[in-house]
Amino acid sequence: MDDNSVLSRIRGLVEEEHELRQQLGQGEISSADEHARLKSLEEALDQCWDLLRRRRAARDVGNDPDAERAHSVSEVENYIQ
Repeated sequence: MDDNSVLSRIRGLVEEEHELRQQLGQGEISSADEHARLKSLEEALDQCWDLLRRRRAARDVGNDPDAERAHSVSEVENYIQ
């Protein structure tokens, strides 16, 4: 997955997040449904941003960014800040 593909995925996830909020506001989904899906979207976004940062870091030090792969949700969510 190249940088543009990762960015496209990020845009799609953000659009879905906005749609969920709109559906909740219009009473089309419950807050529990919205919350469950938002958690999943946030995890996917974290994975995408992590991959994009690692690709850019690899490129900056002269490594092949295409060698970078998405880390698991549990790994990304448990990074020490």
